[in-house]
Amino acid sequence: MSKRPTRLTGRLLNAALVAGGILVAVLLYGLVSQYVAPAKSSGPRSDPAAPAGDIIQVEVRNGVGVSGLAGEVTHYLRRQGFDVVEVGNLSSFDGPNSIVIDRVGNLEAARRVAAALGIPEDRVAQEIKPDLYLDASVIIGQDYKDLKPFGNE
Repeated sequence: MSKRPTRLTGRLLNAALVAGGILVAVLLYGLVSQYVAPAKSSGPRSDPAAPAGDIIQVEVRNGVGVSGLAGEVTHYLRRQGFDVVEVGNLSSFDGPNSIVIDRVGNLEAARRVAAALGIPEDRVAQEIKPDLYLDASVIIGQDYKDLKPFGNE
């Protein structure tokens, strides 16, 4: 004797197939919209110095010898959204100008750090050192009083 599916069993099977089909359609739509549709931009950023998406990791070095400068710059940069991972003194204290050094080949990140501090773009240099595991180095120079952390907006 063979068992014949009842009407209820057939309806449940049909409902499960429809639900599975809807689930597959939703997943396909999500996949296609993720990779085919262009990312929407919220327009121009109001603060060009703000990090865009990724966190920019920075070291701050006091090149002047005035106590507490690197700490003040560190606090300022952190409030601006940068990740300061290293703070300390430079081996010499004779740098006339504050500079930002790109360490990974991402000049745009170094320029954002410079803009946040009020350092002119012509004082952004590139010296790749991937073994430092950071994006940029900030060297505070004798012109530190002209920087944004010290009230010079």
